[in-house]
Amino acid sequence: MKIHSTILAFATLSSALCATEQDLAKQLSNPIAALISVPFQYNWDTGIGSNDTDRSITNIQPVVPFSLNDDLNIISRTILPVIDSPSPVSGGEDHSGVGDIVQSIFVGPKNPTSSGWLWGAGPVFLLPTASDNALGTEKWGAGPTAVALKQENGWTYGGLFNHIWSFAGESDRANVNATFLQPFWGYTFPTQTTLTLLSESTYDWTTDQWTVPINLVASQVLKVANQPFSLALGYRKYVETPEGGPDWGIRFVLTLIFPK
Repeated sequence: MKIHSTILAFATLSSALCATEQDLAKQLSNPIAALISVPFQYNWDTGIGSNDTDRSITNIQPVVPFSLNDDLNIISRTILPVIDSPSPVSGGEDHSGVGDIVQSIFVGPKNPTSSGWLWGAGPVFLLPTASDNALGTEKWGAGPTAVALKQENGWTYGGLFNHIWSFAGESDRANVNATFLQPFWGYTFPTQTTLTLLSESTYDWTTDQWTVPINLVASQVLKVANQPFSLALGYRKYVETPEGGPDWGIRFVLTLIFPK
């Protein structure tokens, strides 16, 4: 009886841990989940310019939720890029350093709507923090951002949008007028593995040019010494870019998770 009770207790604990980790995997699929996380997203692209150059961008993306009241959350999402960009042409100059910060603030209800949708909206800001003029816009910018998604039966689908206009900065640099669209569709398996198909498309209204990558990403929630984290690996194919843009790339993400 004692052995049976021990096995039953262990099975119950294991089931609870799996449920918790599966819930974390589900929350990571939600851009506005009330979950503190710090993704380190490494992106490598190739086929750039006449030299078929490679480019590396590591995005540091802390997500921090705040409770506004019993009904509303505020979610802060920051993107700080660290860029290594060799010259795409022979004899050109290489550039490395940090780029411009994009800061988004979402305000939305804590609970889904009656039809099961979660949403958030607020402002997005462009901060000219680049350490090298070639790695940033040298412009201050702002605009709206919004996200809507639904989660049911393991599926997560929805989209994120923002638009940034520049309003100040160096007068000899091009104005910023760009729309960002991120539709996503994913499934979280009972093994805490999530497979996601998404795009991170940008339309530059100044140059009338799309950049459209399609990403397929697999992620897995793990735990070491009671610290949960996620590892993700993905492949990216560019179906539309400006002239000299990349052909394809890969993505690796380490996400530190701090459940509340």
